[in-house]
Parts: sequence; structure tokens; C-alpha cells
Amino acid sequence: MPPQTRYARCGELSIAYQVIGDGPPDLIVVPAFLWHVEQLWNDPGYHRFMRALSDFARVIVYDKRGTGLSDPVLAAPSLDERMDDVLAVLDAVGSDRATVFGPSEGGAISAVFAASHPDRTERLIVYGSLACGPQHPACPAVERGAAGWELVNHSRERWGEGANIEWGAPSVDSPTMRRFDGLLDRTSMSPAMARANLSANFEIDVRPILPSVGVPTLVLHRRDEFIPIEHGRCYAEDIPGARLVELEGSDHWPFVGDVDSLIGEIEEFVTGTRAAHAADRVLATVLFTDIVGSTERVARLGDSAWRAVLQEHDQFVRGQIAAHEGRERKQLGDGFLATFDRPARAVRCATAIAGQAAELGIGVRAGLHTGECEQHGDDVAGVAVHIGARIGALAGPGEVLVSGTLHDLVLGSGIEFSDRGFHTLKGVPGDWRLFAVADSKPPKPLIDDRSTTAPVTDRALLAAGRRAPGLGRVIIGQVRRRSIRRRG
Repeated sequence: MPPQTRYARCGELSIAYQVIGDGPPDLIVVPAFLWHVEQLWNDPGYHRFMRALSDFARVIVYDKRGTGLSDPVLAAPSLDERMDDVLAVLDAVGSDRATVFGPSEGGAISAVFAASHPDRTERLIVYGSLACGPQHPACPAVERGAAGWELVNHSRERWGEGANIEWGAPSVDSPTMRRFDGLLDRTSMSPAMARANLSANFEIDVRPILPSVGVPTLVLHRRDEFIPIEHGRCYAEDIPGARLVELEGSDHWPFVGDVDSLIGEIEEFVTGTRAAHAADRVLATVLFTDIVGSTERVARLGDSAWRAVLQEHDQFVRGQIAAHEGRERKQLGDGFLATFDRPARAVRCATAIAGQAAELGIGVRAGLHTGECEQHGDDVAGVAVHIGARIGALAGPGEVLVSGTLHDLVLGSGIEFSDRGFHTLKGVPGDWRLFAVADSKPPKPLIDDRSTTAPVTDRALLAAGRRAPGLGRVIIGQVRRRSIRRRG
């Protein structure tokens, strides 16, 4: 459960804050541009990020004045007013000194706070932060960052629609994440406040104060995110003794992408060691899909035509996973591994994939199981994943098999099943009762010269060619050669 939200008094204003974990040490997170201390807990990445930080520190997080659950203000606050928020929250939780961690917009605020209040700052961490707005003289990498600034300006005009995902977390851009981002936009601040805060952020130039920072400083920056890496280098070069770590990735939000590397650097900087943490465990429904008989189909179609069919397959599988609010974990040869929060959505996704594959003339089998999984970055592991893979291997072309565990969880959902009895799963103790989704459909043959269904399979090939530009001519050639052979 998310921690309880409390309020700190800052003059006439109330600042919403939360505390996660126990200290010492204390680590206060100075919020990024988009922030809402309660709404963010709906994102699994944020949940994991905060819990990982709380493994080694008492984490204090708050909403800036005018945003989230804190009191509204009439105009974008100044840096001095934003520093007052930090002091008010530290006082409210009884923290004399803390490591100040500023992601994004919070980086500039944190640097000014560290220079102005060294008695309250144990260490400074700056992540993915602007050193100055792009209109300032000698701003680092203005031309290279132009596309990023344009994305930010574009999202400002589409506030509440989820457009911030384009620059905040491009690696996870999906309908599900856009809905989350749109809700985060609307709960974080109004469109007018968003425009005011963005304009104020672009006016900031912290470069003159950076040499005055006198506390140990760590600068973290992902190389390919929308704020050019040169801004991180600017912080590191101008703050005495600062250390820069350049991380891989294109995501600006710290709780998206390679979170483990980010957490590891922060933990080592704060505590002096990087501990091995137990893997995060989460209850999830695991889906495995696989194309049946792909080797034989390659031999019949030829490499070029099969690549076109495979391209179409990958596109619609990814589309169905996103449409059913799942998360693609990895591609496994001719299949996929995905996870879902809700088992009924996972089953409907699997049947949609099998049905769409059948129309294309290929047989996709699917196996599903619900259980506790270990999360390792973007990957999942554990017994539940192993069981899902074994169930998938038992399915036939166009068949969706589920475990008895999942079957019981979706009773009343309207999904109909056929009992397939008990089976032994290789490497898994005991006998497992399996069920097949009733509306699973076998595929129509992609190429079968002995069959009278050639016009149907031709249409499937041609459909794949139309939806895979550049390879359509290869497929049309395959169909024509077959027609000539049949007439002969």
C-alpha cells in the first residue's frame, strides 16, 4: 500500500509529503516537473523505484507548491519559494540533514538548495537536469536538443492527453502508459500552471551558482534522453569534486528503463556500498506465444515471404498486448513473453492473437498461468514463468491453454473453457489441470497445394504483403507461381 500522505506547513501553504522506509540516512526527493505523491504509486515502475530507495534510506517525497496535493498558487513559484518547500518538509519529518536528490526540474532546485543550505545537505544527487533553459547564451547542445524542446512544447499544448510520454518515457510508449500519463498530467497541475511552470523552468540558469556547491555531489544522466548529456557534464564540471555517471537509455523519468543501474549508483553514493537486493516479486499473469511449425513454413514459403509474414505477426502481437494493457517482456524466437495485471485481459489477448494469426494462415499457440514472478529489470523469472512456458509447449496450433489457477481466477468473466484434464509439466512437481479456451481457432493452411482452400491462403499471403511494405512483391510472386503450377 502507498504510504500515508501528510502535510507540512510552509507559511500559509500546506505541502503534501510522504515518508517511505526508515533511516538513517535520510534522502529527500525534490520532485520532477510531473509529480503527484499518490497518483504515481499506480505505476509499477515508480512503486519499485521508491521501494528500492527505501531499502537503504528513509525516503521523503513531496509535491511542490501549486502541484499535486499541495496547495495551489497563482503563479509559478521562484527558486527561493521552492527551497522553502524543502525546508518545511525536512522540518516536518524531523530531519536535520539529508541527501537531496533532484530528478529533472528538481535537479536545479536541489543544486541551489545545497549551495544555500549546506548545513541541511549531506549530499547532492542531480539526475537528468537542465543546467539552463535553451534560450540562454552558450546553453549546452542547443541544436542537438532542439527536437526534445519541440516535444516538450508540443506536449504543453496537449496537456492531459498523455503526450509527455514522448519525451518522458519513450521506451514504454503505449496506449496504457499514455492513459497513465494523461491522468498524471491532470492530477499534477492545471494546463495554465503547466505552461507557467515550463516557462519558469526555461528561464532558470543555475550555472553561476554551481561552483558554490560544497557538498559531495553525484550527477546521473542518460545519454540519449531529450535533455542533452552536455547538461549533466556542465553540472559535473562546475561543481567542485562532482562525479558524473553517464547511463544508457532514452527515458527521462527515473523510474522507467534501467532502474537497477540508477538505484545502484545512488545506493553506493549514499551508503558507500552497493548491496545485492532480493528480486522484486509481483503477482502477474504470464503469457507465452509461439508460432507452430515455423521451420516447415519457411521451407514452403521461402525466406523473403516468410519474413513478411513474420513482420505482420510481430506487429499484431505487440498491438494486442498493448491493447489489452499487458507488458511485453521479451521476444523468444517466433514468440513472445508478456505479463498482465489482470488474468481475464491476458486470456482475451491470447485468443485475439490466435484468431488474428489464423486469419493470416499461421498457427500460434499460447500458454497462460497466474503466479508470483521475480522482476529483474524488464525481465521476469521464477516458477510461475516456467509453468507458463510448459503449458504453452503443450498447446496445439491456434489453441490457448491455461492453468487451473488462472481458470479459477476468471470464473464469472464470461470466458468459456474446455477441460483438458491433468498433465505433467516437465521440471514442475505434481500434476496440473489444464483448460483450453473454448473459442480457440485452428489456422487455415498458409500453403497447401493439395487443398481446395488455395484462394483463401492466397488472400492471407497477399494481406501480409500489403501490410508489410517492401516485401509485397515477393509474396505476390509466390502466389502467382503457385497459380501457374495449379493450372498446369
